[in-house]
Amino acid sequence: MHLIDIVKRCGVFVVIVWLAASLNFFLPKLSGQDPVRTKLLQQAQLGGYVQQGIDEMVKVYEARFGLDRPMWQQYLSYLGDVARLDFNYSIASYPRTVSSMIAEAVPWTVGLLGMTTILSFVIGTILGALLAWPRAPRWMAWLMPPLWALHAIPFFLLGLILMYVFAFQLPLLPIFGGYSAGARPELSIGFILDVARHAVLPALSIILVATGGWALGMRGMMVTTMGEDYVTFAEGKGLSNLTIFMRYCLRNAILPQVTALALALGQILSGAVLVEVIFGYPGIGALLFQAIRENDHFLIQGIVFTVIVALGLTTLILDLFYPLLDPRISYRRT
Repeated sequence: MHLIDIVKRCGVFVVIVWLAASLNFFLPKLSGQDPVRTKLLQQAQLGGYVQQGIDEMVKVYEARFGLDRPMWQQYLSYLGDVARLDFNYSIASYPRTVSSMIAEAVPWTVGLLGMTTILSFVIGTILGALLAWPRAPRWMAWLMPPLWALHAIPFFLLGLILMYVFAFQLPLLPIFGGYSAGARPELSIGFILDVARHAVLPALSIILVATGGWALGMRGMMVTTMGEDYVTFAEGKGLSNLTIFMRYCLRNAILPQVTALALALGQILSGAVLVEVIFGYPGIGALLFQAIRENDHFLIQGIVFTVIVALGLTTLILDLFYPLLDPRISYRRT
């Protein structure tokens, strides 16, 4: 790829980030809600009485969060803060910052969804290719019905089923949290095993559902690829079945799968919200659910912006590396 093409795509990425930041700033303003006043009234109601001097408290907090300035000043200040990855303080968890809360949740979501996405992609792609291959073992045809059935079940529903079986009926796995209560996070074998044990149920619910989708997509691409002329020509040359399967069919059919994998990896920061909420997993999905429930505008803005940037960055990387994956692809006009 030429330098001009790289600069153009990086420029498009910058524009996408700017548009995402602008929409992220203006859309909550259109709701007309005052997040500071709403939060203070909620706290006052929990105490059983209406807080006196609520207007004065709102003015103080709005000045602290910068909400008392004109809209254009707030917008310019917001763009500057976003460029530094500073998303202000959390309204519901003040004085904690949004950046620190996101930084704590990201490793949990990346670890869980990154692992499950890659595993389901590898397993589903291999199964889908073999299911379409005429010379595959006959018993593999029996895998199709359960794969399609599991793929039709939502993540959270399968998670509830697994929780009922393996946490209630057969108390083999923990039901809640990212690690045992009272455990201190540290880099040790015991803590890592504890985290892995707590991740089994949410990971299993995602893998079992997602594998069927990857297998279905790969099977369709393999069926299409096996009908191409170059595959027929390879068979006519007398090449071995393994060579035809690996170099002619699988290699060409997997390209759309790689595109889907890159987009799926870009979306992992959005988190499997309901799965994380059901299992109490301390990831981005659970944090977003908490922010929406508590009307924490700054935290919602920070999470949404982070997810959009992650997806845009993944798409940019894929766009730059796609010609290396398939030399037939060129962005130059002929």
